[in-house]
Amino acid sequence: MLSAFVRAFRTPDLRRKLLFTIAVMSIFRVGSFLPTPGVSYPNVQTCISEIGDGNDLLGLVNLFSGGALLQLSVFALGIMPYITASIIVQLLRVVIPRFEALHQEGQSGTAKLTQYTRYLTIALAILQSTTVITIARTGQLFTGCSVDVIPNDTVVTILLMVLTMTAGTGLIMWLGELISERGVGNGMSLLIFTSIAASFPTALWSIAGGDNGATKFIIVLGIVILVIALVVFVEQSQRRIPVQYAKRMVGRRMYGGSSTYIPIKINMAGVIPIIFASSLLSVPGLLAQFGDQNAEWVIWLSNNLVDPAAPLHLALYVVLIIFFCYFYTAITFNPDEVADNMKKYGGFIPGIRAGRPTAEYLAFVISRITAPGSVYLALVALVPTIAFILLDISTNIPFGGASILIVVGVGLETVKQIESQLQQRHYEGFLR
Repeated sequence: MLSAFVRAFRTPDLRRKLLFTIAVMSIFRVGSFLPTPGVSYPNVQTCISEIGDGNDLLGLVNLFSGGALLQLSVFALGIMPYITASIIVQLLRVVIPRFEALHQEGQSGTAKLTQYTRYLTIALAILQSTTVITIARTGQLFTGCSVDVIPNDTVVTILLMVLTMTAGTGLIMWLGELISERGVGNGMSLLIFTSIAASFPTALWSIAGGDNGATKFIIVLGIVILVIALVVFVEQSQRRIPVQYAKRMVGRRMYGGSSTYIPIKINMAGVIPIIFASSLLSVPGLLAQFGDQNAEWVIWLSNNLVDPAAPLHLALYVVLIIFFCYFYTAITFNPDEVADNMKKYGGFIPGIRAGRPTAEYLAFVISRITAPGSVYLALVALVPTIAFILLDISTNIPFGGASILIVVGVGLETVKQIESQLQQRHYEGFLR
């Protein structure tokens, strides 16, 4: 594999792509430490040193921003507004027929949906930046901190902060698209990968420096390696449905007669169910903050739904992951559309009639594959969390199921893309 990396850098155009990608990722990391105008950077560092990770409800956003959220930097929102906008646009395809028609138009329709995603990203960035600044002003971002992170909270300063964070989100979106066009591809995914991976050294150092640090460090490292092995095994697994194309004459040429397959992954939903489940489970904690802290319903929410170690919280976490796994798979994979496309080009599954029987067969296979896929996803999300609770380690460290799944998935996809470009130039790939 190391020799393949060397050959990749020896190829001029591939070397330019790799260096360009590394440069953009470096710019992204630098922007994560540039403070937003109006924020007192020394006070922010004081609050982080006093109370640690801050608000648990913002842990996922802070993880995806590479720690930039708690720094209140220019890139504080990270890539989350774009992820949210992309998910919303995908979900709207089911509700709005116009979006589904654009999806079926091909490249021109996809470009239009991408434009809608960009507009929605900016709108969400304005909303989220306003929310983050409000939480920081009221002291809920760093509860119990002795200093103010925004000393001068005039209207002009707040507007400038909102504009800066929104512009930072737009710049991140542009950087991700640059990597997709001029780099090795998967621009947005690589930026998320960079954010999460950048938190690994600090998290490992914090574990090693605590009580029984060496023992906990070894146990955490073993759990992470075990989960990574599970993720690699499952993410590389797929169910291949054979497809045969009949021969047909077009003019004087004979087309078809070939056989291929439809690759169906065990986990077709990716990390989206974990994100959805985490977002929904953060709502009770948000509601509890607006109520009387001594009220019975607030205490019940805090003990049963907000506490990550509560049995009810863990049970709901698993149920929501399984539900969203089925839900998102049903939205992103349409058996009727696949069956119609196969019938249009003369394709059929051996032993299955074209048309409606093919769609029913594909729906049957998807429902059977999603069952173990959802259980796998729940295990990946739950095992690290339970282990960290038993070890008395903060669940905000970047070794949870979602972060490992993203890092491994993006890493595998990036290696595959580089390997395919090496093979196009008659070089050996990474995997011999």
